[in-house]
Amino acid sequence: MAGWLAHLRHLNQNNVATLRTTPLAEISGSLGDLGTLLPLMIALAVQGSIKLGSTLVFSGLFNVLTGVLFGIPLPVQPMKAIASAAISGREDPSIHVVVAAGQWVGVAVLFLSATGLLRWIVRVVPIPVVKGIQMGAGLSLILGAGSSLLKPLRWADPVLDNRIWAAFAFLVLICTQRFSRFPYALCFFILSLVFAFVVVLTSSDHGLPRFHVWNPQFILPKWVGASPGNSSALWMAIGQLPLTTLNSIIAVSQLSSELLPHLPAPSVTSTGFSVAVMNLTATWFGGMPACHGAGGLAAQYRFGARSGASIIILGVFKILLGLIFGETLVDLLRHYPSSILGIMVFAVGLELAKVGNSVNDGAPDLWQAAAARQDGDSPSSAAASNRLTRRKLSDEERMERWTVMLTTTGGILAFRNDAVGFLAGMLCHGAFTLSARLEQWRKKRSGFATEQTPLLR
Repeated sequence: MAGWLAHLRHLNQNNVATLRTTPLAEISGSLGDLGTLLPLMIALAVQGSIKLGSTLVFSGLFNVLTGVLFGIPLPVQPMKAIASAAISGREDPSIHVVVAAGQWVGVAVLFLSATGLLRWIVRVVPIPVVKGIQMGAGLSLILGAGSSLLKPLRWADPVLDNRIWAAFAFLVLICTQRFSRFPYALCFFILSLVFAFVVVLTSSDHGLPRFHVWNPQFILPKWVGASPGNSSALWMAIGQLPLTTLNSIIAVSQLSSELLPHLPAPSVTSTGFSVAVMNLTATWFGGMPACHGAGGLAAQYRFGARSGASIIILGVFKILLGLIFGETLVDLLRHYPSSILGIMVFAVGLELAKVGNSVNDGAPDLWQAAAARQDGDSPSSAAASNRLTRRKLSDEERMERWTVMLTTTGGILAFRNDAVGFLAGMLCHGAFTLSARLEQWRKKRSGFATEQTPLLR
């Protein structure tokens, strides 16, 4: 217990020191994940699939707890597969089904974490597959930003949300790439809120936020349908589980060790328990099914966040909004400009996809100390302790790892499904492994036959 408290004290001393040194960067980084959060949260709230007040209060609370306990800008994001199924109408979008789907995932992740199966998955899943999932998620965000947010825009109409504003946001983004602490997200978030207020004030139906104390209501989940073929919540959960396990738990642990090597990365077990707790508490009150995500971590890092202080700030802001305004924020958020939001999502996707560059240079499994992670050690401590013992790859190995990563990414993009990409990558990896073992066996047999030849004579 004393060691854990000392670890917690160290993390929060770093949170305070980072906030004092670069306050604007931490605040800007806290808003980096809005490109993922806002579109899904608004769409679900507008159609009545979640309670906005409960979502803000509980997700804000978990933001604060995550920043305190993990000390890194680990996001609290919507469960994308569940949100996508509900918004598209593929499954029953009622609030009772959506929260039940989150609870199914929470139970499954809790079981995997408690039994140690998550650590086993880490040992079994190769790094190129994990990086392929990260790259696939990043490119999916870029494609989604282009197709759903930017492509429908017109050049000059409406005045405050068009392609000209998108071009301006993009130019500022690329011109500030070398200035990682420039508060890009903060500046454009404020600008977007101003635009949204102007649109609401000039519309015939003024939907401005108003004082509305949060009144939590118990939501009875609908875990199974009335008929065997109508179990929407279960099907949503099945589609979400691979994404949560791979991108929200395993990939997050890997990515945090790469982006923030000076801080201890969260273990897959602790991250799994965190995801389980979020979905087995907030959903009873209509809170949005949530998880952590590599994309959100990359987003908040891209826009300046370097410690848990960033998401603690965001969490406090969410809690206050949820307690004071609650459901009345829906109309304002609905007018958040797609032009700026689309560029923010594009930047997030680009940052996440870039991690694939290190698959053959600096990946955790290329360090001899990475084996320590089998006992639950963080990848950052494993890599940092033996920086000079990196394993060198042959040209053939480099090509095989690159092919496995691209196969995983290709499966995700082609089928719009992380599970398909994961399966494709694992099969590709298995085929290379089997070929290598057969080659070793053939050489061994050939050598054995050569040794035996003089005796046969």
